[in-house]
Amino acid sequence: MLAAARPRVVAALAARFRDLDLAEDAFSAACEAALREPAPIRDPAAWLYVAARRRALDALRRADREARVLADQPEPDPVGDVVPFPEPIPDDRLRLLFTCCHPALAREARIALALRVICGVSVARIARAFLVAEPAMYQRLTRAKAKIKAANIPFETPPSREWQFRVGTVLETLETALAIAYRNAAGTGETGGLAPEVERLAVLLAELMPQEAEAHGLLALVCLVRSREAARVDREGTMVPLSGQDVAQWDIARIEAGRTALDRATAIGKPGPLQVQAAIHLVHCLRRETGQTDWAAILRLYDVLTLMRPTPVVAVNRALALARATSAEEGLAALDAIETGRLTQFLPFHAVRADLLASLGKVGEARAEYDAALALDPEPAEARLLAARRDALGS
Repeated sequence: MLAAARPRVVAALAARFRDLDLAEDAFSAACEAALREPAPIRDPAAWLYVAARRRALDALRRADREARVLADQPEPDPVGDVVPFPEPIPDDRLRLLFTCCHPALAREARIALALRVICGVSVARIARAFLVAEPAMYQRLTRAKAKIKAANIPFETPPSREWQFRVGTVLETLETALAIAYRNAAGTGETGGLAPEVERLAVLLAELMPQEAEAHGLLALVCLVRSREAARVDREGTMVPLSGQDVAQWDIARIEAGRTALDRATAIGKPGPLQVQAAIHLVHCLRRETGQTDWAAILRLYDVLTLMRPTPVVAVNRALALARATSAEEGLAALDAIETGRLTQFLPFHAVRADLLASLGKVGEARAEYDAALALDPEPAEARLLAARRDALGS
C-alpha cells in the first residue's frame, strides 16, 4: 500500500518543493513513520503526503530556507488521516514527467529519472532495463537530478509549442515502464501498480495530443498488452507463455480499445515504432478469433520495426519470430548473428536461445542458457517457468 502511493506523493512533493532529492527523502521518512502507526491508515496517499510535507518543511527550516517555503498560503493542521488528498495531483505526475524529460538531460538519464521518480521503479529494475550495472544507473540518476537543480529547470508542463521536443522521450519512458511491468507477469509487488499508471498516462497523452500518432500507438500497445493479464499466470503462480495462454481469459474490451487506438494512429499517417509494436500485439490477440498465430505477419512487422529501431533487443524478438515462422535452425542462426555486447545481461536473449536449443535437442547448451537466464534475477513467476523448462530437459 505504501509503495503504491509513492509515484503520486513524490510527484506532488517535487512539484511543491522543486527538489527531487528532498521529495524522495521526505517520502522515505514518512513511510518509516507510517510503519510505526498503531492503527490502520485509511488513506495511505493522503497520510504520506501530509507526513512527508511536514518532514520536508522541517528539513528546509533546518537548512535556514524557511522564508522561501512559508511564502505560500498557510498550511492546514491535519489530524490523523482524514485530510483529503490535495488536487490536482494527477496533473502533478504529468508535469513532473515532462520536467524529467527536459531536453537539457541526456536521453537515457531522462527516461531513467522519470521511471524512478514518477513511476517508482527501483534502480535495480531500471538498470536491468538499460542493461547496465546498478551503480552506474545510480550515478546517472544523481547527475540528472543535480542538473535539474543547477539549471533551474521549471517543474511545470511546457507550452504546447515545446511538447514536440519532449514527447518522444515521454512516450519512450512510458513504453519502458510498460516493458518493466510486463516482466512481472503476476502483477504484484513493487511494480504491481505500474501498468495501470502507464495506461492512465497514455490515455491522458492521447487526449492532450490528438494529432500525435505515436501517442495513440502507445495507448494501443498498452491496451493490447494489458488485455492478456488474466491469462499470464497459472494457479501455481507460474508464468504462462503467450502461446500457451487460454484466449478465453483475454479481455475483449481492451483488445477492441487497442484496435481503435491503432486505427486512429494509422489514420494520422505518421508511422512509428510504437504503432508497429501495437500491430504485432494485435496479431497475437487475433488468435482469440482465428485460433492461430500468423507468425509470417509478425515477422514482416519485425522487419519493419528493425528498420525503425535497429537495436539488439529488437533483433532478439525478430529471431524468435523467424524461428516460429520458419524453423528453429533459422531463428537460432539469426540470434547467434547478433552482436551480443550487453545482451549477456538481457534475460530474454538467454530464454529465447534456451528455447530454440531445446527444440533442436541440444540439451546441455539449453540447460546452460536457462541457468544464465535464472542468474539474472527474473521475476518470481518467470523464474518458475524457466526452472520448470530447465528441469524438464532431464540430465
